[in-house]
Amino acid sequence: MNRFSFKNDYAEGCHANILKALVETNREQQIGYGGDQYSAMAKDMIKERFNSPEADIYFVSGGTQANLLTISSMLRPHQSVISAESGHIFTNEAGAIEATGHKVHAARSEDGKLSTEACREVLDTVTNQPHVVKPKMLYISNTTELGTHYTLEELEALSGFCKENNLYLFVDGARLGHALTVEGTNVTPEDIARLADVFYLGGTKNGALIGEAIVIVNPELKEDFGFHVKQKGALLAKGRLIGIQFMELMKDNLYFDLAKSANQKAMKIKTAFEAYHCSFLTDSYSNQLFPIIPNSWIEKLAEEFDFYVWKKIDEEKSAIRLITSWATPEAEVDSFIASLKRLA
Repeated sequence: MNRFSFKNDYAEGCHANILKALVETNREQQIGYGGDQYSAMAKDMIKERFNSPEADIYFVSGGTQANLLTISSMLRPHQSVISAESGHIFTNEAGAIEATGHKVHAARSEDGKLSTEACREVLDTVTNQPHVVKPKMLYISNTTELGTHYTLEELEALSGFCKENNLYLFVDGARLGHALTVEGTNVTPEDIARLADVFYLGGTKNGALIGEAIVIVNPELKEDFGFHVKQKGALLAKGRLIGIQFMELMKDNLYFDLAKSANQKAMKIKTAFEAYHCSFLTDSYSNQLFPIIPNSWIEKLAEEFDFYVWKKIDEEKSAIRLITSWATPEAEVDSFIASLKRLA
Protein backbone atom coordinates (compact mmCIF):
# COMPACT_ATOMS: atom_id res chain seq x y z
CA MET A 1 0.00 0.00 0.00
CA ASN A 2 1.30 3.43 -0.93
CA ARG A 3 1.47 5.68 2.10
CA PHE A 4 0.89 9.41 1.75
CA SER A 5 3.83 11.41 3.04
CA PHE A 6 3.60 14.21 5.57
CA LYS A 7 7.40 14.18 5.97
CA ASN A 8 8.15 17.43 4.14
CA ASP A 9 6.80 20.15 1.86
CA TYR A 10 9.02 19.47 -1.15
CA ALA A 11 8.01 15.91 -2.06
CA GLU A 12 5.95 17.12 -5.03
CA GLY A 13 7.33 18.76 -8.16
CA CYS A 14 6.05 22.26 -8.85
CA HIS A 15 2.87 24.24 -9.35
CA ALA A 16 1.22 23.79 -12.75
CA ASN A 17 1.72 27.46 -13.67
CA ILE A 18 5.48 27.04 -13.32
CA LEU A 19 5.57 23.85 -15.36
CA LYS A 20 3.49 25.50 -18.08
CA ALA A 21 5.77 28.56 -18.19
CA LEU A 22 8.91 26.41 -18.36
CA VAL A 23 7.48 24.44 -21.28
CA GLU A 24 6.27 27.53 -23.15
CA THR A 25 9.64 29.28 -22.87
CA ASN A 26 11.76 26.18 -23.32
CA ARG A 27 12.98 26.86 -26.86
CA GLU A 28 13.57 30.56 -26.39
CA GLN A 29 17.14 31.81 -26.40
CA GLN A 30 17.94 33.89 -23.34
CA ILE A 31 21.06 35.47 -21.87
CA GLY A 32 22.74 33.13 -19.41
CA TYR A 33 23.80 33.46 -15.76
CA GLY A 34 20.67 35.28 -14.64
CA GLY A 35 20.80 38.01 -17.26
CA ASP A 36 17.59 36.80 -18.88
CA GLN A 37 14.41 38.84 -19.11
CA TYR A 38 12.45 36.51 -16.84
CA SER A 39 14.91 36.83 -13.97
CA ALA A 40 14.79 40.61 -14.37
CA MET A 41 11.00 40.56 -14.26
CA ALA A 42 10.95 38.30 -11.22
CA LYS A 43 13.38 40.56 -9.35
CA ASP A 44 11.25 43.62 -10.09
CA MET A 45 8.16 41.81 -8.83
CA ILE A 46 9.89 40.80 -5.58
CA LYS A 47 11.16 44.34 -5.03
CA GLU A 48 7.66 45.69 -5.51
CA ARG A 49 6.00 43.12 -3.25
CA PHE A 50 8.49 43.74 -0.45
CA ASN A 51 8.61 47.50 -1.09
CA SER A 52 12.39 47.37 -1.40
CA PRO A 53 13.24 48.99 -4.75
CA GLU A 54 16.96 49.33 -3.98
CA ALA A 55 17.48 45.70 -2.95
CA ASP A 56 19.90 43.41 -4.78
CA ILE A 57 18.45 39.98 -5.58
CA TYR A 58 20.23 36.74 -6.44
CA PHE A 59 18.62 33.44 -7.36
CA VAL A 60 20.28 30.26 -6.05
CA SER A 61 19.25 26.64 -6.01
CA GLY A 62 18.65 25.81 -2.34
CA GLY A 63 18.46 26.88 1.28
CA THR A 64 21.81 25.59 2.52
CA GLN A 65 23.45 27.27 -0.45
CA ALA A 66 21.67 30.54 0.37
CA ASN A 67 22.75 30.35 4.01
CA LEU A 68 26.35 29.49 3.19
CA LEU A 69 26.69 32.24 0.56
CA THR A 70 25.12 34.91 2.71
CA ILE A 71 26.95 34.19 5.94
CA SER A 72 30.38 33.41 4.49
CA SER A 73 30.41 36.47 2.23
CA MET A 74 29.18 38.97 4.79
CA LEU A 75 31.39 38.00 7.72
CA ARG A 76 35.08 38.73 8.00
CA PRO A 77 37.35 35.77 8.88
CA HIS A 78 37.27 36.45 12.64
CA GLN A 79 33.51 36.97 12.85
CA SER A 80 30.74 34.56 13.86
CA VAL A 81 26.97 34.14 13.71
CA ILE A 82 24.41 33.55 16.47
CA SER A 83 21.64 31.01 15.87
CA ALA A 84 18.94 29.37 17.95
CA GLU A 85 20.15 25.97 19.12
CA SER A 86 17.57 24.39 16.81
CA GLY A 87 18.58 26.61 13.87
CA HIS A 88 19.13 24.94 10.51
CA ILE A 89 22.71 26.22 10.16
CA PHE A 90 23.57 24.68 13.53
CA THR A 91 21.81 21.32 13.26
CA ASN A 92 21.16 20.33 9.66
CA GLU A 93 23.78 21.61 7.25
CA ALA A 94 26.73 19.28 7.84
CA GLY A 95 28.86 22.08 9.26
CA ALA A 96 28.54 24.14 6.07
CA ILE A 97 29.03 27.43 7.87
CA GLU A 98 31.88 26.19 10.06
CA ALA A 99 33.54 24.77 6.94
CA THR A 100 33.90 28.35 5.67
CA GLY A 101 35.74 29.28 8.88
CA HIS A 102 32.89 30.94 10.78
CA LYS A 103 31.75 29.74 14.18
CA VAL A 104 28.03 29.32 14.88
CA HIS A 105 27.05 30.25 18.44
CA ALA A 106 24.01 28.27 19.62
CA ALA A 107 21.66 30.36 21.74
CA ARG A 108 19.08 28.78 24.01
CA SER A 109 15.57 28.51 22.63
CA GLU A 110 12.54 26.53 23.70
CA ASP A 111 10.35 27.17 20.66
CA GLY A 112 12.82 27.61 17.82
CA LYS A 113 12.81 31.39 18.04
CA LEU A 114 15.79 33.56 18.90
CA SER A 115 15.27 36.12 21.66
CA THR A 116 17.23 39.25 22.52
CA GLU A 117 17.84 37.80 26.01
CA ALA A 118 19.45 34.66 24.62
CA CYS A 119 21.53 36.73 22.21
CA ARG A 120 22.69 38.93 25.07
CA GLU A 121 23.83 35.83 26.92
CA VAL A 122 26.02 34.91 23.97
CA LEU A 123 27.45 38.40 23.66
CA ASP A 124 28.22 38.42 27.38
CA THR A 125 30.48 35.39 26.92
CA VAL A 126 32.76 37.15 24.42
CA THR A 127 34.92 40.24 24.55
CA ASN A 128 36.43 42.60 22.03
CA GLN A 129 39.83 41.14 22.76
CA PRO A 130 41.45 39.23 19.88
CA HIS A 131 41.31 35.87 21.64
CA VAL A 132 37.84 34.73 20.59
CA VAL A 133 35.68 35.08 17.51
CA LYS A 134 33.45 38.12 17.38
CA PRO A 135 29.67 37.77 16.80
CA LYS A 136 28.56 39.93 13.87
CA MET A 137 25.27 38.42 12.71
CA LEU A 138 21.99 37.05 14.08
CA TYR A 139 20.51 34.21 12.05
CA ILE A 140 16.81 33.45 12.39
CA SER A 141 14.43 31.38 10.31
CA ASN A 142 10.80 32.37 9.81
CA THR A 143 9.02 30.07 10.17
CA THR A 144 11.39 28.28 12.51
CA GLU A 145 12.55 24.67 12.46
CA LEU A 146 9.81 23.99 15.02
CA GLY A 147 7.01 25.59 13.03
CA THR A 148 6.73 28.75 15.10
CA HIS A 149 6.64 32.26 13.65
CA TYR A 150 7.86 35.66 14.79
CA THR A 151 5.52 38.51 15.69
CA LEU A 152 6.23 42.04 14.51
CA GLU A 153 7.20 43.00 18.05
CA GLU A 154 9.74 40.17 18.23
CA LEU A 155 11.28 41.07 14.88
CA GLU A 156 11.47 44.74 15.81
CA ALA A 157 13.17 43.82 19.08
CA LEU A 158 15.76 41.70 17.28
CA SER A 159 16.35 44.37 14.66
CA GLY A 160 16.80 46.99 17.38
CA PHE A 161 19.18 44.70 19.25
CA CYS A 162 21.26 44.28 16.11
CA LYS A 163 21.50 48.02 15.56
CA GLU A 164 22.48 48.61 19.18
CA ASN A 165 25.20 45.97 19.01
CA ASN A 166 26.44 46.52 15.45
CA LEU A 167 25.15 43.18 14.19
CA TYR A 168 23.50 42.12 10.95
CA LEU A 169 20.07 40.47 10.97
CA PHE A 170 19.72 37.61 8.47
CA VAL A 171 16.34 35.93 7.96
CA ASP A 172 16.33 32.40 6.53
CA GLY A 173 13.10 32.43 4.54
CA ALA A 174 12.87 28.84 3.36
CA ARG A 175 9.29 28.99 4.67
CA LEU A 176 8.86 32.76 4.70
CA GLY A 177 5.63 32.48 2.72
CA HIS A 178 4.14 30.35 5.47
CA ALA A 179 5.26 32.79 8.18
CA LEU A 180 3.68 35.71 6.35
CA THR A 181 0.35 33.93 5.87
CA VAL A 182 -0.15 32.49 9.35
CA GLU A 183 -3.65 33.42 10.46
CA GLY A 184 -3.57 36.58 12.56
CA THR A 185 0.05 37.51 11.84
CA ASN A 186 0.89 41.21 12.08
CA VAL A 187 4.05 40.90 9.95
CA THR A 188 3.99 42.04 6.31
CA PRO A 189 6.50 41.47 3.51
CA GLU A 190 7.42 45.15 3.83
CA ASP A 191 8.28 44.60 7.50
CA ILE A 192 10.75 41.84 6.61
CA ALA A 193 12.57 44.10 4.14
CA ARG A 194 12.50 47.00 6.59
CA LEU A 195 13.88 45.11 9.57
CA ALA A 196 16.34 42.62 8.04
CA ASP A 197 19.71 43.39 6.50
CA VAL A 198 19.35 40.38 4.25
CA PHE A 199 16.76 37.64 3.85
CA TYR A 200 15.77 35.05 1.33
CA LEU A 201 12.47 34.00 -0.15
CA GLY A 202 12.16 30.24 -0.36
CA GLY A 203 10.69 28.61 -3.45
CA THR A 204 11.73 24.99 -2.98
CA LYS A 205 9.26 24.45 -0.12
CA ASN A 206 6.49 26.51 -1.64
CA GLY A 207 5.64 25.44 -5.15
CA ALA A 208 8.90 25.75 -7.10
CA LEU A 209 10.99 22.92 -8.50
CA ILE A 210 14.09 24.48 -6.97
CA GLY A 211 15.17 27.95 -6.01
CA GLU A 212 15.56 30.63 -3.36
CA ALA A 213 15.77 34.39 -3.86
CA ILE A 214 18.41 36.12 -1.71
CA VAL A 215 17.37 39.73 -1.06
CA ILE A 216 20.14 42.06 0.15
CA VAL A 217 18.72 45.24 1.68
CA ASN A 218 21.69 46.71 3.56
CA PRO A 219 23.84 48.63 1.03
CA GLU A 220 27.10 47.76 2.78
CA LEU A 221 26.50 44.05 2.15
CA LYS A 222 25.91 44.33 -1.59
CA GLU A 223 29.41 44.88 -2.92
CA ASP A 224 30.91 41.92 -4.76
CA PHE A 225 28.24 39.47 -3.61
CA GLY A 226 27.95 38.22 -7.18
CA PHE A 227 31.60 37.19 -7.08
CA HIS A 228 30.90 35.00 -4.05
CA VAL A 229 27.95 33.40 -5.85
CA LYS A 230 30.18 32.46 -8.76
CA GLN A 231 33.15 31.40 -6.63
CA LYS A 232 30.98 29.07 -4.55
CA GLY A 233 29.58 27.39 -7.66
CA ALA A 234 26.07 28.80 -7.21
CA LEU A 235 25.76 30.83 -10.42
CA LEU A 236 23.59 28.84 -12.81
CA ALA A 237 24.34 29.16 -16.52
CA LYS A 238 20.63 28.62 -17.16
CA GLY A 239 19.57 31.17 -14.57
CA ARG A 240 16.24 31.51 -16.37
CA LEU A 241 15.23 28.22 -14.70
CA ILE A 242 14.81 29.94 -11.35
CA GLY A 243 13.84 33.35 -12.71
CA ILE A 244 10.82 31.92 -14.54
CA GLN A 245 9.69 30.10 -11.42
CA PHE A 246 9.78 33.19 -9.22
CA MET A 247 8.09 35.23 -11.92
CA GLU A 248 5.17 32.81 -11.82
CA LEU A 249 5.14 32.62 -8.02
CA MET A 250 4.97 36.40 -7.73
CA LYS A 251 2.05 36.66 -10.17
CA ASP A 252 -1.42 37.18 -8.70
CA ASN A 253 -0.24 36.49 -5.14
CA LEU A 254 0.36 32.80 -5.99
CA TYR A 255 3.36 32.46 -3.66
CA PHE A 256 1.36 33.57 -0.64
CA ASP A 257 -1.81 31.72 -1.63
CA LEU A 258 0.12 28.43 -1.81
CA ALA A 259 1.65 28.97 1.61
CA LYS A 260 -1.68 29.95 3.12
CA SER A 261 -3.28 26.79 1.74
CA ALA A 262 -0.57 24.64 3.34
CA ASN A 263 -1.07 26.40 6.67
CA GLN A 264 -4.84 25.94 6.57
CA LYS A 265 -4.54 22.21 5.93
CA ALA A 266 -2.15 21.85 8.86
CA MET A 267 -4.54 23.77 11.11
CA LYS A 268 -7.33 21.40 10.14
CA ILE A 269 -5.19 18.51 11.37
CA LYS A 270 -4.21 20.47 14.49
CA THR A 271 -7.86 21.01 15.37
CA ALA A 272 -8.42 17.27 15.16
CA PHE A 273 -5.56 16.57 17.58
CA GLU A 274 -6.87 19.23 19.95
CA ALA A 275 -10.28 17.59 19.93
CA TYR A 276 -8.64 14.52 21.44
CA HIS A 277 -6.80 16.60 24.04
CA CYS A 278 -3.34 16.06 22.53
CA SER A 279 -0.58 18.49 23.45
CA PHE A 280 2.10 19.82 21.14
CA LEU A 281 5.86 20.24 21.32
CA THR A 282 5.45 23.85 20.11
CA ASP A 283 2.47 26.11 19.55
CA SER A 284 2.66 26.20 15.77
CA TYR A 285 0.16 27.84 13.43
CA SER A 286 2.08 27.18 10.23
CA ASN A 287 2.33 24.11 8.01
CA GLN A 288 4.54 22.24 10.51
CA LEU A 289 2.94 20.44 13.46
CA PHE A 290 4.56 18.56 16.34
CA PRO A 291 1.77 16.69 18.19
CA ILE A 292 2.64 14.56 21.19
CA ILE A 293 0.79 11.26 20.98
CA PRO A 294 0.95 7.70 22.38
CA ASN A 295 3.52 5.47 20.77
CA SER A 296 0.75 2.98 20.02
CA TRP A 297 -0.96 5.64 17.88
CA ILE A 298 2.30 6.30 16.06
CA GLU A 299 2.64 2.63 15.11
CA LYS A 300 -0.87 2.53 13.68
CA LEU A 301 -0.65 5.86 11.82
CA ALA A 302 2.69 4.82 10.30
CA GLU A 303 0.92 1.95 8.58
CA GLU A 304 -0.95 4.48 6.44
CA PHE A 305 1.18 7.64 6.41
CA ASP A 306 4.82 8.70 6.36
CA PHE A 307 6.05 11.20 8.95
CA TYR A 308 8.98 11.73 11.28
CA VAL A 309 9.06 10.67 14.90
CA TRP A 310 10.68 13.83 16.15
CA LYS A 311 11.36 13.42 19.87
CA LYS A 312 10.79 10.88 22.60
CA ILE A 313 8.81 12.49 25.42
CA ASP A 314 8.63 9.53 27.81
CA GLU A 315 8.18 5.77 27.69
CA GLU A 316 4.59 6.13 26.51
CA LYS A 317 4.57 9.16 24.22
CA SER A 318 6.59 10.83 21.47
CA ALA A 319 6.32 13.97 19.37
CA ILE A 320 5.89 13.46 15.65
CA ARG A 321 6.37 16.00 12.86
CA LEU A 322 3.69 16.48 10.25
CA ILE A 323 4.11 18.89 7.34
CA THR A 324 1.53 19.87 4.78
CA SER A 325 2.49 21.41 1.45
CA TRP A 326 1.01 23.61 -1.24
CA ALA A 327 0.01 20.38 -3.02
CA THR A 328 -1.35 18.30 -0.12
CA PRO A 329 -4.77 17.00 -1.22
CA GLU A 330 -7.68 17.81 1.04
CA ALA A 331 -8.68 14.15 0.78
CA GLU A 332 -5.40 13.05 2.39
CA VAL A 333 -5.92 15.50 5.23
CA ASP A 334 -9.40 14.07 5.77
CA SER A 335 -8.04 10.53 5.59
CA PHE A 336 -5.43 11.29 8.26
CA ILE A 337 -8.08 12.82 10.51
CA ALA A 338 -10.33 9.77 10.01
CA SER A 339 -7.46 7.45 11.01
CA LEU A 340 -6.80 9.57 14.06
CA LYS A 341 -10.46 9.35 15.03
CA ARG A 342 -10.37 5.56 14.89
CA LEU A 343 -7.42 5.51 17.27
CA ALA A 344 -8.84 8.00 19.73
